[in-house]
Amino acid sequence: MNDRDPPEEFADVNEAVGEEWESETTPYERIRHVVAHTYNPVSADSVADDARTAPKTARKHLNTLADEGFVETTPGEQGATLYRRSPESLVVEQAADILDHVSTDELVTRIQEMRERLTEYRSEFGVDSPEELAVNQTNQALSETGSPQDEVDPETIREWKTLRRNLAFATAALSISNAEQFVDSDRRSTDDSIPA
Repeated sequence: MNDRDPPEEFADVNEAVGEEWESETTPYERIRHVVAHTYNPVSADSVADDARTAPKTARKHLNTLADEGFVETTPGEQGATLYRRSPESLVVEQAADILDHVSTDELVTRIQEMRERLTEYRSEFGVDSPEELAVNQTNQALSETGSPQDEVDPETIREWKTLRRNLAFATAALSISNAEQFVDSDRRSTDDSIPA
């Protein structure tokens, strides 16, 4: 045995794990799992290969997931439909995760703190967005009018972008929480009006 060949008992470990996954899940579950990690448009055939199912089955479930809003479709070359996870489903998933770990009161406090920090960034740098700051910095470097102390650390730009993204997720979570409370209170008032 040379150093490059795996031992025989490990040679088919990926196949064994794939077979186990296939036996313990439905095609729909496998397709949803594959698409949950697909951010660039791919064909149904590609999803089918990864999900260990037939292309026809993949198309059927991908279309269902598209109807549910979990998948986004785009036209590909020669009329083929391409699929990827929808950005909206990522926001909803992140918002649900936030609601699982943070109370509504704490969420309101954190949103206020993030908004205040965004206002500080805008005031400190004199621009409305991290993208505008990056463009200004690039333009300044190209014109060579800026001095080294004028340069903004790239980490600051990343932190600003991350803060803005986190605020969007937190705001979505708060909106979902408020909607759930509205639906629950509406359901209770409807239930109370039904005579026993």
